[in-house]
Order: sequence, then C-alpha cells, then structure tokens
Amino acid sequence: MLAAGHPEEVRSAVTITEERAALERLYADFEAAHLTPLWTQREGLMTQVPQPDAVPALWRWSVLHPLAERSGDLVPVGRGGERRAIALANPGLPGTAYATATLWAAIQYLGPGEEAPAHRHSQTAFRFVVEGEGVWTNVEGDAVAMRRGDLLLTPGMHFHEHHNTTDRPMAWIDGLDIPLVRQLDAGFFEFGPDKLSTRATPAASRNERLWGHPGLRPVGAPATPASPLMAYRWEHTDAALTAQLELEDEGFPGVVEPGHAVVRFTDPATARDALSTIRTEMHRLRAGARTATTRVCGSAVWQVFDGTGTVSVGDERYEVGTGDLFAVPSWAPLTITTEGGLDAFRFSDDPVYEALGLARTHREEPTV
Repeated sequence: MLAAGHPEEVRSAVTITEERAALERLYADFEAAHLTPLWTQREGLMTQVPQPDAVPALWRWSVLHPLAERSGDLVPVGRGGERRAIALANPGLPGTAYATATLWAAIQYLGPGEEAPAHRHSQTAFRFVVEGEGVWTNVEGDAVAMRRGDLLLTPGMHFHEHHNTTDRPMAWIDGLDIPLVRQLDAGFFEFGPDKLSTRATPAASRNERLWGHPGLRPVGAPATPASPLMAYRWEHTDAALTAQLELEDEGFPGVVEPGHAVVRFTDPATARDALSTIRTEMHRLRAGARTATTRVCGSAVWQVFDGTGTVSVGDERYEVGTGDLFAVPSWAPLTITTEGGLDAFRFSDDPVYEALGLARTHREEPTV
C-alpha cells in the first residue's frame, strides 16, 4: 500500500479529476450540438414492457350528455369551431385532448335543425350512435342516416357534413386518429362549401345500396382507397352477435370465449379493417359472463351500448352502464364481467400495430 502523499497516489487523483472534467466537457459539447448519449437514456427509451403515459380513465354518459346539452345552448355550430364536439381528455396526457396516445374520442351534439358545415381532413373518423335518430351525415354528397347502434365511417380526405332534420337534439360519439396523425406530421384540413351538398334523407344511402349486401361484391364498382361502405347498421350487428351465442348454445364454434361474441367491422372490398388506422368492433357478453384478462400492445376506447357490468383496467375498477366510455392504455390488463349482459363498442389502434409488426397480446384464462 502506498503511503499518503506518495507521488503515484497524487498522480492518480489528478488523473481522476482530469477525466471527470473531460467528461463534463464532453456532455456539455453533446448538449451544444443537440446530441444525447444512449447510455444515459436507455432505460427510459427501451423499457422492458410498454410504459404508456395514458392512464385508465372513465367518462360517464350521465356527466357527458348534460354538459353537451349545456354547450348546445351556449356554443354555436359553424365556421371556426366547425363542430360542437367535446373531447375526452386522458388525465395522463395533460395539455392534450387525447383519449389515448393515438386515439381521439368526443361526444358531438347537434341541436334541432342545426347544420355542421362540410370539411375534410387527413384524419380517419367514425361516428357511433348510442341513442337517437334524425341526423344525416353527408359523405362526399351521399346522405347517410344516423340511427341507434349504427357505425358510420368518414375515411380520410372525404368531405362530410351533418344536419339534424328533427326538432330534437342528438348526440353521438366521434372517434379519430388525430393524435397519431399529429405525431406523424401528416395532417391536412380543408373547408368545404358553406351550404349542404344535399338535403336528401333516404332510408339507405347510395353506398349501402351498392355495397351493403353480405358476401356480394359489385363487380362494376370503382376501386376506392378506403372502405366504400359508410354505414354498418345495428340490425345486422345485432343479428350476427345473437347468432354467435345461439350457435354456442347448440355446441358449435363462433364465439371468442364462453359467453363472449364479437364482430369486427370490415371493408367489404378487401375484408381488412373498415378503417386503415382504427379497428372497430362490437362485443356482446351474455348474462354471467367474464372475459379472460387480456393485455394488448396498443390502446383502445370502449363505450357501453347496452347493459351493465364491471370493468377492471390495470388497478382501476369501474361499474359501467349504457353510454359510459373508458380508455385502456397499451399493455394494461383488461377484464370485463357482467351479471345481466352487456353490449359494448370498441375502437382501437390495432391495425397500426399490426402493420408495423408491433402487435402483441397476452391472455390469462379466467380461474374457476
């Protein structure tokens, strides 16, 4: 051992001091050059499992709808604001109006006789109706009726406008990929004409008359970049879910798990998802059913369409009923149980994760 003050020990201490000073200069030069070394960031950049900023969140219809009604009395619809839409803001994403990191959801409210003027945008959109009727959405001049249980599509860069033909207000849920498009810096927006493209109110739109026949593809129809079918009607969704559970009772396959029927809305021309960046599904759980606990890489927003149940998302537990919405962040465990039966609409960013090769699902079977 060297005695205190030995030249080699002094020289070692000096070397250490010089190295520290050199390292500090290196980091200062990194910062000046707008550089960040991986070795100081790896744990935050490459986590062992997804660590989303979004958190499980619940929005109750009993709160949303009265607030939308109040906005109907105070906030006009027209150029500028364009739509009377109130976004669901995830508490884990402060400063944004996002339901999850990739999904935007809002309640839109249109008063008696009101019109929402035409516009179009890069963002993909849909509307899902929990209650009411009497509003038509015109998509590229094609009048599409909006009724309870219907899923209505507005693919990107399609001009669309809404008008309420009744003396009653109507509210519905909008879903868009606004956060995703914002992160990709791919957004474009254009105003359309101030006047409605049509005031027609047909029972079936032109796109439904051409494309709305199960398993039958119109050979002479032109190719489209997105689903050519703009309306998926509740009567068809309900019949398909009912049939799955009936077949389960008869001992035949069809449900995704005991007591749990699911349909996915698809493009009739390609059989892929109806929207390129958003997956849309309807789930039905029979009375007494419980789902497996599932984690999915990617996020989702659910809305209860009918019935009641208990939802567990991560560490949160919610008692939910008709109209309630809840957000499921990436990789958060989700379990749904119901005593009396439950129908729920789900939309997610699943197609994006699948296209990028990032999709992953972990499923834990229910324990008896």
